[in-house]
Amino acid sequence: MLRRALQTIAISMLAMLPFAAASQADPTGEVLLTVTGPMADQAEAEAVQFDLEMLQELGTVEFETSTIWTQGVQTFEGVPLSALVENLGMSGTTLRATAINDYAVDIPISDAVEDGPIIAYKLNGEEMSVRDKGPLWIVYPYDSKKEYQSEVVYSRSIWQLDRIEVIE
Repeated sequence: MLRRALQTIAISMLAMLPFAAASQADPTGEVLLTVTGPMADQAEAEAVQFDLEMLQELGTVEFETSTIWTQGVQTFEGVPLSALVENLGMSGTTLRATAINDYAVDIPISDAVEDGPIIAYKLNGEEMSVRDKGPLWIVYPYDSKKEYQSEVVYSRSIWQLDRIEVIE
C-alpha cells in the first residue's frame, strides 16, 4: 500500500514537470524570445521571456538541410518548436511568430512535432547575428520531408524572430 502511494506521488510529480518549467526564472542574459498567450500555469496576460541559456535548457537538436535562402546544405542548431510548446503547456491552434521588424507569420501548432521545425540560434556552429537572419530563425528540416518543401512552409520560416504569441 505504501509502495503504491509512493508510486502515485512520483508519477504525479513527473507529470507536473512541464508545468513547473512554465513558471520560469527571469532571464539573466539578453532576452531573445518573448512568449505570450494561453499557457499552463500562466496568467494569460503574463509573458515568458527566454535568454539563450534558457532556450538551450529546453533541449537542443541539430540537423543539416538546404534552404531556399542559403547556398548548399547548412547545419542548424536550436530548440525544437515542439519542446517549447510542450514545456510551456501552450494551448490553442496557432502560433503567431513575429520578427524584430514586426513582420509576422502564423504557424499551426500542429507543426510542432518531433523531428519538425526548430528555433535555430546557430548556423554552421556560429550564433546568428541580426544581419545573418538571427538571433533566432524558425527552420524546418526541409530536406527530410517533401511536405516541408512548399511555399506554405517556407513562408513560416521566419528569421529575426523575437516573439511568439499563442492565438486561437
